[in-house]
Amino acid sequence: MSKFIQLHVLTSYPASNLNRDDLGSPKRVVMGNTTRLRVSSQCLKRAWRTSDIFQNLGSEHMGVRTKEMGRHIFTALTKGCTLQDVLAGKAASGHAMLEEKEAVAIARTIAGVFGKNKSAYDPKKDVDTDDSRRKLLESLEIEQLAHFSQEEIAAISAQVEACRQNRKAPEEKQVNLLRTNIKAVDIAMFGRMLAAEKDYNMDAAVQVAHAMTVHAVTVADDFFTAVDDLNRDDSGAGHMGVSEFGAGVFYLYLCIDRDLLQQNLQDDAELTNRALTALLQAVAQVSPTGKQNSFGSHAYASYILAERGNEQPRNLSVAYLTGVNSKDDVLQDAITRLTDTRAHMNKAYGQKTECAELNILTGSGSLKDLAAFMVG
Repeated sequence: MSKFIQLHVLTSYPASNLNRDDLGSPKRVVMGNTTRLRVSSQCLKRAWRTSDIFQNLGSEHMGVRTKEMGRHIFTALTKGCTLQDVLAGKAASGHAMLEEKEAVAIARTIAGVFGKNKSAYDPKKDVDTDDSRRKLLESLEIEQLAHFSQEEIAAISAQVEACRQNRKAPEEKQVNLLRTNIKAVDIAMFGRMLAAEKDYNMDAAVQVAHAMTVHAVTVADDFFTAVDDLNRDDSGAGHMGVSEFGAGVFYLYLCIDRDLLQQNLQDDAELTNRALTALLQAVAQVSPTGKQNSFGSHAYASYILAERGNEQPRNLSVAYLTGVNSKDDVLQDAITRLTDTRAHMNKAYGQKTECAELNILTGSGSLKDLAAFMVG
């Protein structure tokens, strides 16, 4: 079985602002002395793992990334409901309710297993009720995002109920909530890091490059106005603003360590194949959510080249070091450059990776065939 699976993907996005920087502009990168649009790998991975395609793998195989687990534990204990109900957004009750002081101690002890707690808060120092409540809840968070598997959430839920019965926090040395035998697909693919509990870290089996346009792009400004429907006295706009956007054909590269993915999923071959198929479908069909209400820029991949083999992986972005500058067909030129570069690389380095492709321009290949190639 091949160790590495590589995906080279070309997707054409119309006017859009899929991934913004701190000033609200589309993210960019300079490559080959020209400016390109960029979508970060973090943005892409979140869009994929929160998509319906990934959720259809089953909730038992999806993790939860949050720093607010302590807040939810506190709510479960003070509102008389289970942690699972709180996480599901249900307003259930019927369980014993604890005093806030007891719940705070329990929540901080349990959440602290997954990361460093924020500074404790003493509500006596503040007279403003709303502000005091906000500070209390924030003090129950951990300082960094942690990725929880469903196996660990089940263990936390059991611990919460035990604490509810005892009405006190457990001894820190007695808390056993972290798990290594987890089957969370998103954690298995994209990894996790627990700074204080390195034995429970997981190396990512899927590496994702930042997507970038294959050609130079100039970001444009959209000056827009909004009309006040009830204003009959003034013909002027009720609101004015400026929004930046760009368009282009993006190249995206992924490298999947199939052996590591299966290892991360407890050697479950069937789940590994389902995960690979879901990843391919999401990469091909799921767009980042940024500014979709304003631009409606949902796009499917127009070209996908999949490779499998045991040789050292390589990103083919060098094909676009000089930006595509075609007046006729940017997508076709981008495909030609990609396949030519692959052929030249294979010849120069003596590589013999197998490949399969999906090409919207020629109508060749299908997502189903590519999925079969990946899991085969």
